[in-house]
Order: sequence, then structure tokens, then C-alpha cells
Amino acid sequence: MTVAVETEAPTATAAPALLELVDLHVGYGAITALKGIDLTVRQGEVVALLGANGAGKSTTLRTISGLLQPVSGEVRYGGERIDGVPAHQVVSLGIGHSPEGRRVFADMTVLENLRMGAYRFGKADPADLDRVFALFPRLAERRRQAAGTLSGGEQQMLAMGRALMGRPDLLLLDEPSMGLAPIIVAQLFDIIREINTQGTTVLLVEQNAAQALALADRAYVLETGTITVHGPATDLLHDPRIREAYLGG
Repeated sequence: MTVAVETEAPTATAAPALLELVDLHVGYGAITALKGIDLTVRQGEVVALLGANGAGKSTTLRTISGLLQPVSGEVRYGGERIDGVPAHQVVSLGIGHSPEGRRVFADMTVLENLRMGAYRFGKADPADLDRVFALFPRLAERRRQAAGTLSGGEQQMLAMGRALMGRPDLLLLDEPSMGLAPIIVAQLFDIIREINTQGTTVLLVEQNAAQALALADRAYVLETGTITVHGPATDLLHDPRIREAYLGG
């Protein structure tokens, strides 16, 4: 599907931009994964990034978090360029990343995984642990259990909780619903909404377009490394072109 890019005129009441990607090009050797994308996330928003496998969604998040370096273009956070900043310093700027595939430390306990998420502070603050356990009561019940023995849904909760332990202003979520039962997906999206309500801005990569658009304020669609359409999430949810391509008609 190819759709002309829609432009959005800023309004007088629009929140300031927290994250901006400007003409961003990223490659893996001879392969160009992102082809000059522009994307903005404003303070307090949930922004969804949609697209098929291989579209460049995870590459986008990995570039924001410093795990990949762009060939050209800019990543701006709070008005300052952060492309080229090492990943551990990006975390200290206030960006948390819950990666695709969860990537929990399987041999460590739930509590140890969460404490690892707070490494920028030297040690975990009990108040941060309390917040995570309030959001994810299942993790509190399993705090002494090895992460590798958790269910897929519990591991996803742990990956998100670990990212929150860094007290991010911006939370990058990469495919949180992947491989999970619908009832668990619904619970996770309720929690993402609560995280946003508590003041954390969210950039959400998702293949579950219906859930993502129902949650998000705005959305972008990536196709083979190019932004093909963007706009208010409610508009995209009801756009027949988007429905046909991503929502099954």
C-alpha cells in the first residue's frame, strides 16, 4: 500500500516536541533500512508506529536509543541532537526502551531484572519498585522467580517494568503484544494507557494496528523504510486504505 503523506499543521495549543527525527537515513551495510523519515512525538502523547515486518520499525527505535547510528539525518530529544550519543547515555537522558522479544535476563530473578533497569541511579529506589509492582501486580507475586520461567506475558510485563525503572520521560515499546493471548494484550494496553496518564510519553511500535490506533493520539505508517501516511490515530483507524491494509478490511 502506498499513500500520500498527510501533513499536520501545528496548533497553538500543541505540546512541545519531545522527540524529532529529521530526514533520518539508517542502513545495515549495503541495505538501507530507513530512507529519510521525519517523525515527531510531542510531550505527553502516545504515538503509534505501524507497518509490516521489515518496514523499519525496530530500526527506528534502535536508532533513537543509540543502539544504531544513522547514516545521515538527525535525532533530536528535548531540542538537542542525540544521534551519536552512546546507548547508556541515551538512557540517562530519559529514554527507556522495551525491546522486541523482551530480552529479559533469564537466569536472574524478576527483582534483579528490575534493579538492572535502575543502573543509571546506582541502585533501585524502593518507590520505583513500588510503582512497577502497582502497575504489574503479577511481577510482585513473582519477584523471587527466575525471569526465564515466566510466561510470555509476564516476561513482557518485566521488560516494560525494567524500562520504567529508569524513570523515562519517553518510553519506546517495541511490539509489546507479540505472541500474546488477546486477554493479555488487552491488559497490557490498559497498562500502557495508565503509564501515559501518569506522565510518560510513549512511542509504540505495533503490528496490532487496531489496538495501537485505539490507544494512540497520532500514528505513522512505515513501508520499506519510508513514512507513507501519518495523522491523528482516529483518522487512520477509520481510513478505508488503512483498514484494508492493516485491519482486515
